Amino acid sequence: MIDFVKDVRLWFAPQRVRDEGETPDYRFSLANERTFLAWVRTALALVGGGFAVDQFLPDLRWGVRVGIAVALLVVGMACALRAVNHWVQCERAMRRGEDLPVSRFPVLLSLGVALVAVAMIVVVLMGWTKSP
Repeated sequence: MIDFVKDVRLWFAPQRVRDEGETPDYRFSLANERTFLAWVRTALALVGGGFAVDQFLPDLRWGVRVGIAVALLVVGMACALRAVNHWVQCERAMRRGEDLPVSRFPVLLSLGVALVAVAMIVVVLMGWTKSP
């Protein structure tokens, strides 16, 4: 729990990560940043998808539309938060000369996206639209 609180503090003061260990080869830090940006792009796409489902599929039943939209928005939010946390953890590990952290988040993200895809497949096959 203490490490998590430290990590969250570093989200808002990333220069403090320099207080630990030695400066890694800048190419590794830049690669870490590119990975962070890829996670953020994924988060933005999920959030955009959530809004698109809500705004551009008005003929879906309200509960179905809102359920899928909220699921995409929640997964996007989790992805954005995980991006910054993973960036901090990797940067600290590189500075300390430790192994990079492993994470189950990619599996959880994949499962979340797959569940939304299955829901959309069901919606398409069942034709769940509003009653005329």
